[in-house]
Amino acid sequence: MAENDALPTLPKKCGPYISSVTSHGMNLVIRGVVLFFIGVFLALVLNLLQIQRNVTLFPPDVITSIFSSAWWVPPCCGTASAVIGLLYPCMDRHLGEPHKFKREWSSVMRCVAVFVGINHASAKVDFANNIQLSLTLAALSIGLWWTFDRSRSGFGLGVGIAFLATLVSQLLVYNGVYQYTSPDFLYVRSWLPCIFFAGGITMGNIGRQLAMYECKVIAEKSHED
Repeated sequence: MAENDALPTLPKKCGPYISSVTSHGMNLVIRGVVLFFIGVFLALVLNLLQIQRNVTLFPPDVITSIFSSAWWVPPCCGTASAVIGLLYPCMDRHLGEPHKFKREWSSVMRCVAVFVGINHASAKVDFANNIQLSLTLAALSIGLWWTFDRSRSGFGLGVGIAFLATLVSQLLVYNGVYQYTSPDFLYVRSWLPCIFFAGGITMGNIGRQLAMYECKVIAEKSHED
C-alpha cells in the first residue's frame, strides 16, 4: 500500500509550461502572457501592412507610437489573442474532442505564415472590386482552417470571433475612434470578417500547441520521477 502511495501521479489538469511550475493557475498566466506578446507582435506587423496600403486612418492626435499605430491597438490585440488562445484548448476539453490534427510547431508556424500572407494580400494585391477581394480572402481563410484545423469547435469559434470583432470595429468607427478608407459595409471594410476569422484560427492553434506542449512536459517529468 505504501509503495502505491509513493508512485508519481499526473495532475488532473495539464501544466506547466516551465517544468518547475506546477500550479494550474500559474500555467494559465504563463500561457496568457506568451499569447499576449505574440498578439502584440502580430498586431504591429499587420498594422504596418495596412498603413502602407492606406487602409486604416487614425486621427493625428491619436498616433503616438513609432509604428504609426494608436497606442491601444497592440494591447487590445494582445489581450484578444490571449483570450482566444486560452479559449480554444478549453473548448476542446469541454466538448471532449481533443484536437490532434497536425499537432506540431512546424505546422503552427506555417499557419502563422499563411495568416500573415492573407493580410499581406489584403494590403498589397489590387482587386477589381471589394466583392472580389472579400470572396478571395474568404476562400483563403476557409482554406487556412481546412489545412491547419478542421475541427468543428475551431470553425465555430472562428465564426463567432469574426462576428464579435467586426461588431466592435463598427462601434469604434461609428464613435470616431478611427476610420477605414473607402468603407463599403456599415463603416468598415467587407473583408474584415475574413481576416478576423483567420486570426482566430491562427491564435487558437498557437494556444492549443502551448497547452499540448505543457502536457508533454509534465508527463515526461512525472515519468522521470
